[in-house]
Amino acid sequence: MATSRRTYVRPQGDMQSDINVTPLVDVVLVLLIIFMVVTPLLNRELAVQLPQVSETPEPPPTAADKPWVVGLTPEGRLTLNDEPVDDADYVARLKEVLDKRPRGQRHVFFKVEDRAGYGRLVTALDGAKAAGAEELGVLTD
Repeated sequence: MATSRRTYVRPQGDMQSDINVTPLVDVVLVLLIIFMVVTPLLNRELAVQLPQVSETPEPPPTAADKPWVVGLTPEGRLTLNDEPVDDADYVARLKEVLDKRPRGQRHVFFKVEDRAGYGRLVTALDGAKAAGAEELGVLTD
């Protein structure tokens, strides 16, 4: 008769109560690298032109100093200070007005309706630049 041999599983020892710090160190090093890469990107600057503060009040604008506002309707029609203007006359009329102003004061503002076409706005902006506008601005509500 063959004798069978029994095998026993022995316990591996006592429980380990020490903290395994290797995963913790790995995570901390990865976070350190991420912060080292991201931190220089947070110091980006934007050039902003702030208005100058003056102690004396400015005189009210005269008719020659009034700002020129180009309006664009949802249908694509252009207006100069709320007066309708044809596409063919737009650049010529704006050039006539801007040529009367001294350099540094040739500003044109645009008031665009919500449903106006973007391509039409770009065409109007290009026309204002061609007429001699030095600065372009967009009015918002």
